[in-house]
Amino acid sequence: MADGQLREASLGGEPEPEPEPVVRSWQEGVDLCSGIYQHLKEYVPPVLCSGSEAKPAEENRAYQKLLQTLEWYLFGETPADGFAKLEQSNSSSQLCGRVFKGGEATYSCRDCAIDPTCVLCVDCFQNSVHKNHRYKMNSSYGGGFCDCGDVEAWKTGPACKMHEHGASEDSANSASQLPVGLAERAQQLFTIIFRYIIDMLIWTEDKELPLGLQPREKTDSYFCVLFNDEQHSFEHVIHSLQRSLGCSQREAQSHTTLIDREGRRAVKHGTLQSCQETKLDVINITNSVFQSPLRVEILHSSVVSHQNFALRLLSWLSQVVSNSAGLRQIFCEVVLNQEPESDQPCLSSRLMLADAKLWKGARKAFHELIVCSLLMETEYKRLFAIEFITHYKQLQLEFVDDDHDRNVSVTAQSVQIFTVPTLARHLIEEHDALKIIIETIIELFSEHMDNGKLHFQSYSQDKLSRKQMVLYDLKYVLISKPPLWTDKLRERFLEGFKTFLKLLKTMQNMEPMSRQIGQHLEIEPEWEPAFAIQVLLKCILSMIQEWCASDEQVLLQAYKECHRVLSQCTNECSQRDARKQLNMLNMCGHSISLKRYLVSREPVSIHLPLSRLLAGLHVHLNKSGAIDKLEEYVPSSDFQVEKLMDYPLRCLVLMAQVSADMWRRNGFSLVNQAFCYRKVKWREEMFDKDIIMLQIAASMMDPNRFLMFLLSRFELFEVFSKSPVPRNKDVIQQTNVLVEELLHLIIIVVGERYVPGVGHVKKDDVTLREVIHLLCIEPMPHSELAQSLPENENNETGLENVIHQVATFKKPGLSGHGVYELKPEYLKHFNLFFYHYYKSQQTKAEDEQKKRKKQSNSNEALPPPLPPPFYSTFVKVTNILNCDVLMLILRTVLQRAVDSTGRLWSEAMIQKTLHLICMALQEEQRQLEGEEDVNFDVYLKATRVGSSAVNAESILSLLEKLRCVPQLDAQKDMIIWTLQMFEAVKKLREKSSPCSATEAASQKTHETTQDEDKAERKRKAEAAKLYRQKIMAQMSAMQKNFIESNKHLYEKATEAPKQETVRTEVDSITNAEDPGVALGPMQGATAAEKIILICILCQEEQEVKTDEMAMVLAACVQRSTALSKSRSRTITNLGDDCDPLIMHPDLGCGTHVGSCGHVMHASCWQKYFEAVQNSTRNRLHAELPFDLETGEFLCPLCKALCNTVLPVIPQQAHNLDSKDTETVAQILTLSRWLQNVVTRIIGLNASDSKENESKLMQASPTSWKDAVEFRSILSFGVQSPIKYSKSIVEMLQLFATAVFRVGLKVAPNEADSRVPLMAWNACAFTIQSIENILNDEDKVLFGSLPDRQGLSLKAVLQFAASQRMVASPKVIQKHLSRLMSVFLPHLDVEDTWSILDIDFFHLLVSLVLAFPSLYWEETVELQPSDISCAFNNLYLFHLVTMAHIVQILLTSTTDCPMEQDGEESEESQSAAELYEVLREYTSRSLEYKPHGCYLWNCVKCGIFPFLRCSALFFNYLLGVPPPEELSKDSSEGQFEALCLYLALPTNLFKLFQEHQDIVSPLLQRWCSDSSVQSFLKGERTTVQYPRERNQLMELPEDYSCILNQGSQYKCSRSSDDETKNLALCMFCGAMLCSESQCCREEVNGEEIGACVAHAINCGSGLGMFLRIRECQVLLLAGKNRGCFIPAPYLDDYGETDQLLRRGNPLHLCTERYKKLERLWQQHRILEEITRSQDMNQVVIGLEWQQF
Repeated sequence: MADGQLREASLGGEPEPEPEPVVRSWQEGVDLCSGIYQHLKEYVPPVLCSGSEAKPAEENRAYQKLLQTLEWYLFGETPADGFAKLEQSNSSSQLCGRVFKGGEATYSCRDCAIDPTCVLCVDCFQNSVHKNHRYKMNSSYGGGFCDCGDVEAWKTGPACKMHEHGASEDSANSASQLPVGLAERAQQLFTIIFRYIIDMLIWTEDKELPLGLQPREKTDSYFCVLFNDEQHSFEHVIHSLQRSLGCSQREAQSHTTLIDREGRRAVKHGTLQSCQETKLDVINITNSVFQSPLRVEILHSSVVSHQNFALRLLSWLSQVVSNSAGLRQIFCEVVLNQEPESDQPCLSSRLMLADAKLWKGARKAFHELIVCSLLMETEYKRLFAIEFITHYKQLQLEFVDDDHDRNVSVTAQSVQIFTVPTLARHLIEEHDALKIIIETIIELFSEHMDNGKLHFQSYSQDKLSRKQMVLYDLKYVLISKPPLWTDKLRERFLEGFKTFLKLLKTMQNMEPMSRQIGQHLEIEPEWEPAFAIQVLLKCILSMIQEWCASDEQVLLQAYKECHRVLSQCTNECSQRDARKQLNMLNMCGHSISLKRYLVSREPVSIHLPLSRLLAGLHVHLNKSGAIDKLEEYVPSSDFQVEKLMDYPLRCLVLMAQVSADMWRRNGFSLVNQAFCYRKVKWREEMFDKDIIMLQIAASMMDPNRFLMFLLSRFELFEVFSKSPVPRNKDVIQQTNVLVEELLHLIIIVVGERYVPGVGHVKKDDVTLREVIHLLCIEPMPHSELAQSLPENENNETGLENVIHQVATFKKPGLSGHGVYELKPEYLKHFNLFFYHYYKSQQTKAEDEQKKRKKQSNSNEALPPPLPPPFYSTFVKVTNILNCDVLMLILRTVLQRAVDSTGRLWSEAMIQKTLHLICMALQEEQRQLEGEEDVNFDVYLKATRVGSSAVNAESILSLLEKLRCVPQLDAQKDMIIWTLQMFEAVKKLREKSSPCSATEAASQKTHETTQDEDKAERKRKAEAAKLYRQKIMAQMSAMQKNFIESNKHLYEKATEAPKQETVRTEVDSITNAEDPGVALGPMQGATAAEKIILICILCQEEQEVKTDEMAMVLAACVQRSTALSKSRSRTITNLGDDCDPLIMHPDLGCGTHVGSCGHVMHASCWQKYFEAVQNSTRNRLHAELPFDLETGEFLCPLCKALCNTVLPVIPQQAHNLDSKDTETVAQILTLSRWLQNVVTRIIGLNASDSKENESKLMQASPTSWKDAVEFRSILSFGVQSPIKYSKSIVEMLQLFATAVFRVGLKVAPNEADSRVPLMAWNACAFTIQSIENILNDEDKVLFGSLPDRQGLSLKAVLQFAASQRMVASPKVIQKHLSRLMSVFLPHLDVEDTWSILDIDFFHLLVSLVLAFPSLYWEETVELQPSDISCAFNNLYLFHLVTMAHIVQILLTSTTDCPMEQDGEESEESQSAAELYEVLREYTSRSLEYKPHGCYLWNCVKCGIFPFLRCSALFFNYLLGVPPPEELSKDSSEGQFEALCLYLALPTNLFKLFQEHQDIVSPLLQRWCSDSSVQSFLKGERTTVQYPRERNQLMELPEDYSCILNQGSQYKCSRSSDDETKNLALCMFCGAMLCSESQCCREEVNGEEIGACVAHAINCGSGLGMFLRIRECQVLLLAGKNRGCFIPAPYLDDYGETDQLLRRGNPLHLCTERYKKLERLWQQHRILEEITRSQDMNQVVIGLEWQQF
């Protein structure tokens, strides 16, 4: 049965009783539950139909007959009265509680929010104090709610203006304030209703109902219900439904959309057998090897009806409890109270535990009810939280097995519970929440265990992602540390901490790796899951340490437990190595016994969370001072520091060996792990903690034993204890790298003290140092700095606290971003071996610092900066710098560098050795200058012979010798600086010595050394300067010689890019006398143009001639609406029925021609295009940025998109004989010229049909006399037309066909009569576009265009002019006849146009270019002479100008002021006179008589763009140079110069006065037109002049305004309230649903997205849309091309924020907005898309037609 039939059947059942008697029967009955169930059993199935979406009438019926009955019982009166009383007694709540939809804008205050999960809705944010703070914008995933009014969510300003006066959530019990009886009835009704909801939503029987709801008679009426999953795509489901149901695509799309939104959908209604057949069809179609079939169930219609009504009841309950705090409290009590003597949980828990079994729509309704009720009351929120944590493990286990997103799972409510500080601490203290959550994590990960360790080698990515969600809950519950500890809280926290240690124990040494030797690793191990868990644990570990540090007792107990568990792990590993023998190592009189362990031979793991947690806790102990009590908890005898440091050291050695390429056979997985180990997201709890553990060990161990331990693990003990033996090159290289890494590690252990608790520093000091070293690499934008800094639990880096102290901000330009530059005074803090540098960063920073020093002509040494002092417990770490083993290492490295025959050294090794020596001397200098005891004797050890080995040379003497090693020239300054440090320490040591002579000698030696160094540097600088000068002189001489020897090539190469026109001497003389007039008898003379161009393909040059091979420009023809302000008009000027003769003045859609200006031979281009076609035929699956089928290609040089080529044609010479010109001027007046034109046109029309000749003679006997009159127009001068070569003709036809094809969107047809019209229209529209751009950018009319663009425009003009010689002359004569009918009313043509509906510049271009066709005759090919052309162009221009003036007066003066007193100019008087004439001809429809000055100003302003376009047109057509005023920036004199150039009087109204006899009939005809009369009566609109410049829509300055606008937008075509992917058309401001099913359109039988469909009419296929949620601009060109570019919004740091990843406040950048506008107006959208696609080619392209 169809859905409609079902409704009809159901609506025809027994009528339902009125609510009042039903309620009375319930009240009188014994069992209220039975009464309500009986009523629902009878009336639910007939009322609600579930075959499709409910219609308003059905909804109203359901409400009136079922819900209204329930409301009657609830209130004991009419529902309207009951709700009104509730509203009067109910006070507004302080809590907002707005539930967010998916994609809705949310705001978080970085200054006031307790944590990042605290957010505000749009309305609350706009009315809060946080609007003026540092806030972040984001898009909600749905399910959360607004925290406005929650005092625990905000440090300040908890409530906005709308909620600050609301009732507190902790107010007195509101249930007691309800009317008498209402509370009791509500409790009874809510209990029954919610039980009914639970029974129906979790009902598992498909064909039966629960007792009490079973119908009297069971019908054979079933539904085939399809359920949603996250595996099958939209397209797959649509296709499957079409096949299985036999429905249309639109119906299948409707089904699929609702299934995705609601979670299920009844796709068929019928008998049980028919539904089973449909179910089998769906399963068979959707089942495959790779995917399971769609879930389909067959449900009885009554079951579906009751389930749908249960959903409506959930929504109804949400509405009811939202209206009254009292009812909300009663409802909370009902659903949270457990029934006495019942094993079942409370009602809310029952539904919560069934959440994973519910479909999406039911889940959403239930979660919204939770938010509206349980989470809005503090006490009930606590009770609900207890229920939630009680069933937490079960809920999470079911969520992992579910396939729905987390935002539609009840587990997502954890963020609303655990982020409340007091509630989270209560759950930890009273209900052991911390332990429960961690145990859940352990159980979830138990399936990944291997021998007690986590191992992720075969896993489901989706399930693992779901399991990781629990780690977020652990983070939430720890987000706020307790201000006050209780004994119970300590006990419960430590229990949870012990459980957490169990989790970490499973990760300690997990996934160990062994070095591959000989053979490459065959299968790369999975490494990402472990690091994904580590990055989530990073914040958790940090917060746990903060919790521990907040209480000394907890900290010590936690440290003890962590040490115990870590010792267990260490001992377990030691037991496996029990068979290994101890090795005794001796060096410099010191010894150490170690079990042999080689990282290069045995397994090693990167994952050591227990070791790192212990290191973090140790730092907190030290920082808090509790370290003094550590002996009580962990005796020093049990500490076993060497074992504790061993595993972190192994990890560091692994990183060193990876750097030495010793593990290259282990593949990329290890390389990636090594990279992540030091990456900012992981390093705080990995690399940094490993360093701290080594520092802890160094502070407790003898420094010699510590270094010997390091040498042993680095496998370098023999390198420094024995004489080196020759080995192969690879081993030597690896050894050198390991020594470098060892030295670097020693530098880090001793020098890195910027950790609070290790060194005397604060958090801001740490951030400050990080920023300094980042900016030492290069100036960086804020986002890059923020990404390079670690985030805390609130996603803050602390960057804003220090950045302005150390750096200056440099604003961005039109592209790029703003950057911060380091202030010079902070360069002294630069440490070359900063431990967070990667090698590439270190090299770049070193080069940058040396470059700065070189520019300032200072010493290039980069000495170590003075570090802050250690905490007292870490002071002993510095003893490493003074120990014997280090002296041996340093002396050995220096000795090998001095011995040039050896290869076991490198420059980097020497650099680090010098750095260590300087650090040691600085430490000794600090002790000597301080008051404490001096225990450093580095100077003595370094200067004493044999200090580290028998007869060994001293370090100081070796340093002296290093100055002479040629390979170390780059380190000489550092060596000198180190020697100076020795001198400085020596002075301090001898300061108290009585031997002044020795001191003086030392001082003298020091000064002499300094003088020598200065002299040496000066000599080198002078020599370098002379060398540079010599090189520059040689280069200059070579350049001159090359130019002289290749002068002709140089000149041609210069000509080509500039596209110069070479003129003769006669031409230059003529130009000097040129009056600067382009039309009429005073027209300036021009010589033939000489153009020499070079083909970009064959590099051969050629002079462009009309009889030679064609030279062509790569060109792009496209339709454009960039000049039109009208967006409501449907584009109609396309297709086979379009007549493009007249362009409407709104310029709705024109054809634009653009070119990059690169020239090719026509034959070269043809070969290139064929080669492109051949090369792309084999690339069937490649994403090409151009479409070969439409003739597109990329310019061979600049890769601009082109779709045709434009031939270059030189301008011809024009020279008027002055005597002949004067004679013709006396005879050929405008009246005579018009008479000749009319005669000629009538004669040409008559020549086609002798039958019409008599008619024409009768119609115009005075004009049609004889053949002499017919050819009278020829008597003023004719000449032979230009002959074009075959190549040029072919290219002209090719380009004309392309313009015709693109402009009208039709198939190419070069014989079509509209081809010339489209060529002229394209020429006119292109000129108007250029004039519009020049005016918008305030550029001069002439001299502003680049040479290539000027050449392109000239080629377009000459192409358009050539149409009269390429196309059929008869066709052009017919076009001219129709065009002239605007001025010649007695021509017998069918076309009539209103003067209001003509763009007169398009008309002018067409008339001028078509007019020479009048001279053509069948027997002989003629064209007008130069004199004839001058007069033809003059009179045509005058006629068009007068018509345009009338057009301006008719359309621009309807609101003019009345005439005013005062003297008027001649122009004003003439304007008033003409206006009065127009009023007479319009039958006085022009009501007012404006002031003449105002009329003149209207005409002057309105006609100015027309005059500018005309000047460009005649200049590039004829080549007459314009007056100098038109090439100047000043606006003064521009109008007069245009009038002079175009042969117009400055008083334009003189044209009407001089030709009154001709103009009067025209005026009368134009004004009497019905369209003009309709406009003057206000019945229609038209374009007013000056035509309003088209611009992109105005955008708000603050991006949050756009987000708010998007949040409030409701799609009229969508039935749901989910926020869409909104896109804002930047052309017209329309709001569209991008990538949404609701707004898809069908065009030419194909469904396309809303943006693509909108662009077809708004931009003629081109579109520019602002995607609001993504903060990016979408550029579209048709349905198959598009790209994304940043939106013109920048944050305070000068950066864009695509996809709102950072969420910083964004403000409109006017410059970038203008850049986007120019991109549109210059018709470069298509080019931008092509370049973007060419640069960012992807394997799977985006389906742009879906947008």
